[in-house]
Amino acid sequence: MKDVLLIVLTVLGGLGVFLLGMKHLSEGLQATAGGSLRKFMSHATSHRIIGVGTGIVSTMIVQSSSIITVMLVGFVSTALMTLPQAFSVLIGANIGTTATVWIIAYAPDPQLLGLVGLALGGSLYFFLRSEKLHNLGLTLIGLGLVFLGLYFMSAGVAPVKQNADIAAIFTKMDAGNVGGVVAIALCAMLLTAVIQSSAATIAIAMALAQQGLLAYEAAIAVLFGANVGTTATGWIAAIGGTADARRTALSHTLSNLIGSIVFLPFFPLFVKVGQSLFPNWSDPATIMAPIAVTDTVFACCRGVLFFPFVQPFARLIERIVKQPENEKPHLSVLRIGARVSPVIACDQALQEVAFMRDSNLDLLKCARLVLAGESDDKCEAHIVHREDILDKVQREITEFLGGIMSKRLAQTVAERAQRLLRFTDELESVSDEAAAVLKAVKRLRKQNQKMSEESRGLLLSVHDRVAAFAFRVSPWIRSPRPSIDVRQVQNESRAIHEFIRDCRKIQLGKVGPEDPGSAIRVLAELDIINAYERIRAYYLNIAETVGGGKR
Repeated sequence: MKDVLLIVLTVLGGLGVFLLGMKHLSEGLQATAGGSLRKFMSHATSHRIIGVGTGIVSTMIVQSSSIITVMLVGFVSTALMTLPQAFSVLIGANIGTTATVWIIAYAPDPQLLGLVGLALGGSLYFFLRSEKLHNLGLTLIGLGLVFLGLYFMSAGVAPVKQNADIAAIFTKMDAGNVGGVVAIALCAMLLTAVIQSSAATIAIAMALAQQGLLAYEAAIAVLFGANVGTTATGWIAAIGGTADARRTALSHTLSNLIGSIVFLPFFPLFVKVGQSLFPNWSDPATIMAPIAVTDTVFACCRGVLFFPFVQPFARLIERIVKQPENEKPHLSVLRIGARVSPVIACDQALQEVAFMRDSNLDLLKCARLVLAGESDDKCEAHIVHREDILDKVQREITEFLGGIMSKRLAQTVAERAQRLLRFTDELESVSDEAAAVLKAVKRLRKQNQKMSEESRGLLLSVHDRVAAFAFRVSPWIRSPRPSIDVRQVQNESRAIHEFIRDCRKIQLGKVGPEDPGSAIRVLAELDIINAYERIRAYYLNIAETVGGGKR
């Protein structure tokens, strides 16, 4: 019993070290190439072949098809990429992810490589201050942990050969018939879905095959299931998300599932691929290589199967998952996936910030109707309702980005998250001031006070100057940031400030004993003018943040 417990703990511990290594490896690579990878993926999909190539290269860079899947869910959800483009990238990602298996297969001494990776990575990560070297150190630490995890899993299963009862469980896994292949594939699919790493599942199969506990044919059957189970990550990222998010996840799952089913009758041919390329395939020292090459061949075959039908397949997915009317992207699309991809999480947050930006421009138009005396109950209720919505959106974005910023981020990603937080704060304040304008006008109505035509004209002039400034600044809230002349914007803002100051003096001069109600009326009008003065300041802050003057 003690021996069995030791075997289980060693294997599970090795699996944990392996998964932790994959996490650090991916984080380090993302921190190094995250921003560039995002731009590369969003612009390199003009043709299906380019899309497949993008998927292969991107997945090899971050060593995780799960991360690429999460990024694609985000891209499609935020309209940065169409579903056919994303599907082309997914075809390439399925091929690129096999690079991890090649690294595992050709590791000469996993224990030695693991210790070297930890030694070098730890030195760079803990003793040097350069951000690039820190990211490189984190990458090497992750790679070292991957090799150590592989070593522990191999060492853990080695004693199984001495225990006939446990060894019998593995040796009974027969892939000599269709039923056996399906059973093994289902087990591999469930394991991969739980641990969310096809590389880890295949690594376990390799370790068992290397120790002679798992037949070569059974190890190949694992590939069929692992490639379906790995699609679970896309569904996790799409939980609570838009129809486009679910479509991306479904396209990944359905394509891999169909590929496994279609090629199931050709299973004996896949077994022979590795055997024919590696005559010594049965040698425990070299058995990993034919498994790795078969994994790549299997991925390429699935890609060839679907490549001619990218557009029809995407249309099929769109018919299966209907697009609800008036559906709006929501941050919950990537609440889980954001932990994997902070870069794409910032893209998702930007969509919510853009919603706040556009909502405020709409509120300013409504505020003008209120000042002009042309608003109705529906318009005024809209101001109150939208201001309440923007309060909630601000809290959501703040919590969302706060969780992202608690991770280790590349400096460019961290700065971008800080800018988004600043935009959110300023835009929410603008909505408060639009509501304040409505409240001031309602106060005058309640007290049976009417604006003079002169005062109304003056307030509309203030509104028009500030609204024009807001409409000029708002388009700058986008990615990538535009290049703007901050000094020119500051001068324009200063001119508006001086105009508002003069208007305030004019209104103060209207208070007099000849008009008993003038004090109440002027006070409300001053509140409106002050609200627009603050709106001007908020948009100036946004412009300065875009221009790099503030964070």
